[in-house]
Amino acid sequence: MATLQDIKKRIRSVKNTGKITKAMKMVAAAKMRRATEACTDARPFAEGYDRLVANLMARIDSEAHPLLAGREERRVAEVVMVTSNRGLCGGFNTNVIKEMRRLLAEDGYEEVKVTAIGTKASGAARKAEVLVESLNHLIDAPDFTEIETLVRGLRKRFESGETDRVFLLFNRFVSTLSQVPTLQQLLPVMPTEDGAGQDIGDMIFEPSPEDLLDFVLGQRLVVQTRQAILESAAGEHAARMTAMDSATKNANEMIDRLTLQYNRARQAAITSELVEIISGAEAL
Repeated sequence: MATLQDIKKRIRSVKNTGKITKAMKMVAAAKMRRATEACTDARPFAEGYDRLVANLMARIDSEAHPLLAGREERRVAEVVMVTSNRGLCGGFNTNVIKEMRRLLAEDGYEEVKVTAIGTKASGAARKAEVLVESLNHLIDAPDFTEIETLVRGLRKRFESGETDRVFLLFNRFVSTLSQVPTLQQLLPVMPTEDGAGQDIGDMIFEPSPEDLLDFVLGQRLVVQTRQAILESAAGEHAARMTAMDSATKNANEMIDRLTLQYNRARQAAITSELVEIISGAEAL
């Protein structure tokens, strides 16, 4: 049975842990506000690009551009997998890693390659022996130039036939309590449901529709990749804030239980000492 000194040490230890988790929650809340603003501010731009591409695709032959041409083969898939660089955020990273493992096991591809953004993605892909490249710094600083370089490589491998599908795998930020693992196809380009049915009338293309489509498709890949990183960053801080809030509550509950245990043990010790004193007095 634990002594009074052992219980006091444990109470002190849990209190210190509670202070750490409370501080981490406050830091995560501040970071989440900034990340959420960046994510939600960028969404209208990304959605506008989707509508623009959908309208262009409705006016141009789908075989007119190599990024639009679908392929029957399902030999090689490349996944841009986005996670966090740090842990202590509940099941945030685990859900994405599970989706990657499902893709490896169930989707019928002969080979799956992973470009990892985030150390957790890098570790999981390296363990599965499917890692192609790690760009862990992009999760904290999604620079357009570096994302363009990444997309250029994805596009080159797809156009050369080295890969048949390219996907984005990330957590879509829904709310503070909800981040949804999302597998989104990048290549070949598919029109979104929101934009496919819209008609904005006749268009006059300058330069040619093919040149315009080539530029717009390339930029759309950059915008989609950057938006996925922003969504993941916002979701990471929200998940960490929620996890640290839960940890702080658990620490407080544990302190209450340990305090009760300490008081009972202390009372039992006092009672035992009184019994011994009374027994000694009666013996005299």
